[in-house]
Order: sequence, then structure tokens, then C-alpha cells
Amino acid sequence: MPDTNDYPLLYGIDNPESLRTLDASQLPELAEELRAFLIQSLSVTGGHLASSLGTVELTIALHHVFNTPYDRFVWDVGHQTYPHKILTGRRERMPSLRQKDGLSGFTKRAESPYDTFGVGHSSTSISAALGMALAAKQQNEDRQVVAIIGDGAMTAGMAFEALNHAGSLDANLLVILNDNDMSISPNVGGLSNYLTRILSSHFYTSVREGSKKMMSRLPSIWKLARRAEEHVKGMVTPGTLFEELGFNYFGPIDGHDLDMLVSTLTNLGRVKGPRFLHIVTRKGKGFEPAEENPCEYHGVGKFDPQTGELAKKAAGGKSYTAVFSDWLCDMAAVDERLVGITPAMREGSGLVKFSEQFPDRYYDVGIAEQHAVTMAAGLACDGLKPVVAIYSTFLQRAYDQLIHDVAIQNLPVVFAIDRAGVVGPDGPTHAGSFDLSYLRCIPNMMIMAPADENECRQMLYTGFLHNGPSAVRYPRGTGPGVSIIENMTALPVGRADVLREGKNVALLCFGSTVQPGFEAGEALDATVVNMRFVKPLDETLVLKLAQQHDLLITVEDNAVAGGAGSAVNEYLASNDQTISIRNLGLPDNFLEHASREELLHTAGLDRDGIISAVQETLSQPALAKSATLA
Repeated sequence: MPDTNDYPLLYGIDNPESLRTLDASQLPELAEELRAFLIQSLSVTGGHLASSLGTVELTIALHHVFNTPYDRFVWDVGHQTYPHKILTGRRERMPSLRQKDGLSGFTKRAESPYDTFGVGHSSTSISAALGMALAAKQQNEDRQVVAIIGDGAMTAGMAFEALNHAGSLDANLLVILNDNDMSISPNVGGLSNYLTRILSSHFYTSVREGSKKMMSRLPSIWKLARRAEEHVKGMVTPGTLFEELGFNYFGPIDGHDLDMLVSTLTNLGRVKGPRFLHIVTRKGKGFEPAEENPCEYHGVGKFDPQTGELAKKAAGGKSYTAVFSDWLCDMAAVDERLVGITPAMREGSGLVKFSEQFPDRYYDVGIAEQHAVTMAAGLACDGLKPVVAIYSTFLQRAYDQLIHDVAIQNLPVVFAIDRAGVVGPDGPTHAGSFDLSYLRCIPNMMIMAPADENECRQMLYTGFLHNGPSAVRYPRGTGPGVSIIENMTALPVGRADVLREGKNVALLCFGSTVQPGFEAGEALDATVVNMRFVKPLDETLVLKLAQQHDLLITVEDNAVAGGAGSAVNEYLASNDQTISIRNLGLPDNFLEHASREELLHTAGLDRDGIISAVQETLSQPALAKSATLA
């Protein structure tokens, strides 16, 4: 832990009540200590550094002005909330951040009463906060509800759906836009600060509301006044859009000016109805390496707090993301129909190299998964071959578009699904636990799960040649270290690969579970199969295995419910096969954050877990025929 003597003010803050006892003149010093503490702490644990550094002053101002936890803060995404965690009684637990049984990397209702809403995906804050504001109104509670949303999250349609609805209601809601890339307006300085002080003052709002009532009785004058107000505001602020949606707009202001933040939030606390405050911050503020490269320091491992030098990662095989990146560029070089699409995950999904080599065929649509999938469908309709690079957990947000716009029309769209299965420290909001289940039930879908790096490359090629929708789902991190064959060869569709012949027991393994399954099969002298395809299933082989073995074990890094094992069960049941089956996969509960290895062990999907499950099943007095053991 950091030396307490280095942070005299911060270590006097055990909760926001003690923060509110500080004089406003002490807050800049507290911000310096909080920022330094954050850098020191994350240098040991890793985590979301740049985004949290950018919200230090905002977090202090919010908790200084508002009466939390009675007043509600809803943070969007949650990767900007480490200062919030530190100031709300979790300072001493920061060394456990994103580790097993430790603090979550996002806000979590079960963790603290100050975390009013659990998050992980973007653009949910305004909707949730509106719900809380309406609940307060219905229950006659005079509380403030504040949604804090980043400029990136404002690219999602859900944010504008919520704004559109909130502006039509008389809910006591304050939306704060944390604009950390000047993506809306660089209009920050003395004039805009002055204007915001005036616009948020009690005098101005009283006159404004009184004038509304008076002039609304004279329609023609009211229309003229509204038009004049909009034109004046349009010249000095970018708030006309939000005013049109029904919000009182204030800003933009400097999000690192504590005096300005405190006075503005205090003023806005007296204003009723939907309000929109635009602040401009710098991602990585106060730590030069993060300021210069906020993307690289968005989510970091351990680093040197003095120099910012990131700790070198342990040597290992090539990551599946890198395999995809290489394949995408190689495929684009030989087929000009290929276009790459990502919903704001260029770096995470491995599209940096593609975006540089093929900029005219690269589309980052922002945090808009629904739009990404339907746009891909439109591209496919007119002869192009779109590849949508997307995390498993984010594809869930475009499920209707996947079915309605792609699958029903049987369009040739490739879904390169990264972060499938358990993902580790990011926890259940980012786990790709359900994609096999939610994809398998969709007609026309071809679904593949590679066992290694080379198979991933060849499956992507197989999907690209397929005349319909296809998905290749692969886990976070590196593969087993298999050599990659540069020549691309299409796999026979719906054909599995028997890796070893054994006795009595057959392990039917999907995707990343093939390696531990093979190791378990060696120890058990069991048959081991790399199933490769979840859909279409290798039904001929499944039937043969059922006839030649006493027990089938399916293994997948996906929820058991409705997953690949369920496909095996359904096929055998439809063919009146009486064979004992046990499905191994992710349990019917949300696994909390831990390392990927710890989570796989917990789920029984490592070598020892598979061996234990087989031995436990075989030790039963009699193998129950036609029974699926959970």
C-alpha cells in the first residue's frame, strides 16, 4: 500500500460525508493526492488508468456538492470510477482491484451503496438514471439523480433514446457529458465558463422559467423568443441539440477546474427538471504517458509509476486477436470485396493494421453494435463481404439485427467473435458466456470454434467463403502455440477431427477446451474429438461415438444451457440413442472477476476438472441411460 504520510488529506476521507467537511480551497490539494494515489495503486494492480485519471476533479466535485448515497450517481461503463471507489470507503481495498474476491473494475450494487447501478457496457447511464429520477418523483423523494456519460458512449443510439424520452418528462435528472476528446466542441475558456455561470445561476433560471410561463400565453412572441434564444446559444455553445430534446444545456466548462465545477454543480442542484452539463476533460490527466497515449493506457497491466513503462508480458503463443488481425489483412489483399467493421473496438479486436493498410475499407461505427450489424447486412446485399469484429458480450446488444437483418436474409457476413468464454478480471459484464447458446438457435448460422491458432485462421477463411452468415468464436489471450500455416485452406463444413482413440469414454471438445480435454483424455485413455463445428454438427461422428462408447462427455467454454453440448443431446435424443451424457461448461450463475485460469478451474474446465468429472460419473453405481447429468 502507498505511504499514508504522502496523502494526508486523502487518508482523512473515509466516505463522502468527510469529504464534504473540507473547505472548497482544499479540494485542489485533494485532487493532487487522489491522482497520485491512483497512479501508484494501479501501477501494482493494473486497470483502467487513463479514463479514471480524467475524472478525478469531477468525482471530487460531485461528492462535495451532492448528498450521496441519498442522491444517486449513475456512471456510464464504469471504467472511469476508480476515484469514486477510493472516495466511497474502498481505498484500502484497491490492492485487490480486478482480482479474485477483490474489488470489481466497474460499479457494482453488491459492492457499495454508493454504486447505484451495475455497469460494464456503455450508454446505459441515462436510461437507468431516468428510471431512478422517475422513481424519486413517484415516491415524493427530493433527491438529485446524476448520469455521468463519456463522449464515446454518446455515439450509441440508446443514449439518444433516453435523452429523447427524458426531455419530454418533468424528471429531476442531471446528465453530465464527460467530453474527453473534444469530440463535440473545443469551446473551453473564460467566455464559456462565464456564460455557464450565468446560465446556471438562480437568477437566470428564475427569469427564464418565469418568462416561459408569461410568453407561452402569447404564442407568436413565445415562438420568436425561443428562436432568438436558440440562435444566441448556437453562437456560443453547442447545446442547441440538447435544448431541442428538452434539456436545459450548460457548458462546456473545464472539467479540471474544481472551483468552476463546484459552483456550477451547486447552481444546477437548485434547478429542476432535465439538465445537461457539458464538461471537457483530458483522458490520462496528470500522468504524461497516459495523456500522450490515452488508448494504450486505457486498460493497463503493471507499470512503472515514475516512467510509465509498461511491464513486459510473459512470452507465449500468438494471441487469437493477432491471428485474426493477420488473416484480415491477408484476406483483404486477395479479395477487394472484404470490408472490416468494428463498433469502437479497433485496438481490442485487432483492426489497427487493417485500418492502416486498407483505410477505405475500414469502418469504425462507434459504440453502435446494432448499426454495425445492419450496415454489414446492407454491404452484403450489394456484393461486398463484410467482416464484423466484435466481442462476444457486445454482440448480444445486436441480437435482433443478427436475426432479422442478417440471418433471415441469409447474407454472407462473417462475425469474428473475440473474448468468447470467460475473460478474467473484467468480470461477468464482459464474459462471452452465451454466444454458442444464442447463435445456435438461429437458422442459417454456421458456427465454428477453433482449437488453436492455425485452426482459427482456416476457420475465418472457411467462413469468408461461406454463402451465408458465419461465426468464428475465439477466447481472449494466446493459443496453445501451434504453428500457423500461411496458405488458407477451407475446412470441410460440419466435420470434426478425432485426435485420439480410446476406450469407454469419448470427450467431445469445442474450441479452447480441446487442449485440456486432450490432456485429460491422455490420462483417462479416452477418445478425444475436436468438434470444430457447433453448427452444423458432425452428426455422423456423434452417432458413431455414441454407439462405440459407454459415456459421452461434452466440453465447452460456454453456458451449459443451450450450448454445444445441448446440440449433441438433442441430436441423440431425436435418434433414440440411449447413451449416458454429461455436459461440462460454464455453470448457471455469473462467475465473478478473477484470472481466466482461475475461472476455468472454478468451472471445472481445466485438465483436472475434466478428469474429476469423468471419474465421478463413472463411479456411479450404474450409468443412467438416456440421462443428461448437469
